[in-house]
Amino acid sequence: MSDSIKILPTGPIDGDVRPPGSKSITNRALICSVLAKGSSVLHGALQSDDTAVMISSLQSLGFQLDADWTNSIIRVQGKGGVIPAEQAQMNLRNSGTSIRFLTALCCAGQGRFTLDGIERMRQRPIGELVNALNQLGARVTCDEGCPPVQIDARGLAGGSASIDCERSSQFLSALLMVLPQMQKFTVLQVPGALVSRPYVSMTCQVMSQFGVDVTQMAGEYSIDPRHAYTGQVYAIEPDASAASYFWAAAAITGGRCRVEGLKLGAVQGDTRFLQLLEEMGCEMIGDETGTAIYGGPLKGIEVDMNDISDTVQTLAAVALFAEGPTTIKGVAHNRFKETDRIGNLATELRKLGATVEETGDGFVITPGELKSAEIETYDDHRMAMALSLVGLRQPGVVIGNPGCVSKTYPRFWDDLHAVTS
Repeated sequence: MSDSIKILPTGPIDGDVRPPGSKSITNRALICSVLAKGSSVLHGALQSDDTAVMISSLQSLGFQLDADWTNSIIRVQGKGGVIPAEQAQMNLRNSGTSIRFLTALCCAGQGRFTLDGIERMRQRPIGELVNALNQLGARVTCDEGCPPVQIDARGLAGGSASIDCERSSQFLSALLMVLPQMQKFTVLQVPGALVSRPYVSMTCQVMSQFGVDVTQMAGEYSIDPRHAYTGQVYAIEPDASAASYFWAAAAITGGRCRVEGLKLGAVQGDTRFLQLLEEMGCEMIGDETGTAIYGGPLKGIEVDMNDISDTVQTLAAVALFAEGPTTIKGVAHNRFKETDRIGNLATELRKLGATVEETGDGFVITPGELKSAEIETYDDHRMAMALSLVGLRQPGVVIGNPGCVSKTYPRFWDDLHAVTS
């Protein structure tokens, strides 16, 4: 792909799209299925950089996985809780989900394992997860709370652990999925704030589909120790974070876009983005098979996006076309994602003509006269996809490094072209 892509303005769009399968669900289903007794078939699985590094890493751990990408299917032979390999070095690039889930998984095995990634990964937090795993009997070290991670695995004794989840809910999700591997009854405690709570609910729902139910009470999580994962035929929803770009495109252009396969109240919490667009002035019409957004005059809103922080950049793009300011709060943890999704996003929004005031946990976006701009994506797939939407109305928007969308949505540019043509 070229070094940049120029977005062409369009009139009100009128399209239908089905984004690829959810990255978050795909990677959770992969962990549960390799730990299961028996084989699993995952339908609607996502083919992307993030799922590729997860699959290759699981294969390096000795698991048998076969991907049929023509039909979006992954076949997995579970090992009933056994980690076959006793040694592996894994490069997870910049997939935070993968490195956190696999760190917990490797601790349940026997042997020595190293997990690392690109330079940005070495700036992303994992120390909270490492601390909790060590409370459960693991032997894990990392550099100043960030990867690389070194594991001397002797299984997980279990018992109790306290987890700080103020920067990522993935720490809790990683631990939840290995609960069936604990040698004794285990209670996980989250004494403070839990960001992105719907993702933990998603983890629990995927685990339940594979036969393990999580008990939650007053910030404590546990499972019945008699339960174990069993292989399943499992259908993966389209990715709700990816869907947000097309719903936002309808809002920005004053048109219509229907996303097939997703409805409000789906497994993924990011479908709440639909409600935010309604608050801004759009109309939502949906049924059991999909949901459409119809654009209308937009107004700024004030919203806490702690639970759906992966859609912050998308809402910020919509905010540029609203009447009045939009205040986004509750997302301080966004500074620790693929890039600083507060500071770097503010920089790019200012290029486009907005006034942006950063706060402790978010920012206030006040629309101004839109400008042409070359957008730096910071190798962040969501920066590229979200800010490309501005170019549907404003001429001269150029997205740098458009290939970074392959992290979660390799065919994004083709799908965007299809709904805007």
